[in-house]
Amino acid sequence: MTEAAAAALTALGTPLRPFRFAAAGEGNPTEGGARKFLALAQRAEEYGYDSFVVPDQLGPQVGPIAALGALAVATDRIRLGTSVLANGFRHPVVLAKEAATIDVLSRGRLELGIGAGWLASEFEAAGIAYESPGVRLEKLDEALTILDVLLRGQECHFEGKHYRVRGVKGTPRPRQGPRPPLVVGGGGPKMLRLAAKHADIISVVPRTTRDGKGLLSGITLDKTIQKVHLIKEAAGDRFTDIELNWALTAILVTDDRERTAETALHAIEQGLHPDLEVDVRLTVEDILTSPYVAIGTFEEIAGQIRNVRALTSMSYVGVFPTQMDAFAPVIPLLRD
Repeated sequence: MTEAAAAALTALGTPLRPFRFAAAGEGNPTEGGARKFLALAQRAEEYGYDSFVVPDQLGPQVGPIAALGALAVATDRIRLGTSVLANGFRHPVVLAKEAATIDVLSRGRLELGIGAGWLASEFEAAGIAYESPGVRLEKLDEALTILDVLLRGQECHFEGKHYRVRGVKGTPRPRQGPRPPLVVGGGGPKMLRLAAKHADIISVVPRTTRDGKGLLSGITLDKTIQKVHLIKEAAGDRFTDIELNWALTAILVTDDRERTAETALHAIEQGLHPDLEVDVRLTVEDILTSPYVAIGTFEEIAGQIRNVRALTSMSYVGVFPTQMDAFAPVIPLLRD
């Protein structure tokens, strides 16, 4: 860890939250995926995951709003969320109605994740304007303001640059009070500051290119600590009320951490991970300390995640659908 990152960590000074664990879901309804999707959520509940989140993509995935409605009656305890909705796909007044309904149906288990929208090809394929980053952030800022009011069951009067709401009341009244938590993810400074302004849960993610590739430089512990420090500065007094989330992009169960990390690093350098853009050269130590890569025995992975929480204050761990089974044995090791 660099001196700058260590200084940023020292400035955090916040109590550590208990761990929570989120499993992500996906499903192709044309191949029986919708039914498998429900079974996946039920298995996540049995494993002890705290939440199950649904992506928002126009490709071969289940529709998130309808899926959450089904999950509300197909599960009993696990919290239900979106990771994350593209703001440009839905008007916030309409989304507030759907979200409040899901919170009621699920008996207060909704975590509403929403972002600016990042995959240009989906917007373009659907004929939806994919506006500049600045405009998309402006619209998300306004949408979050509207959602905050409506999801409290209050009447919204809003005159913004992009949205105008004239006396709509939030109904039905959600089960959670004062409202269901809002989740916003971000990797760049502007998005993280916006999240710090509005969100109850912030997902700290590596930065991406325009075509959706993750920047390799964003997975390091140093970069993550810097982002958390930026959130703290932007959030001010409300920082202690914000829960910080991150998602493991790789889980490699092994008895030899160092050799496996060397192999993973070599594969990255050879371009065998097309979802990554290699913009820096990393060391084995960078890989082993990265919050986004979990390598080792179950006990070693648990220790690594405890270290991430200690150094970043992040406590809400997410995993992708293909990793849900592999990570399940780690969950009881991390229960505080």
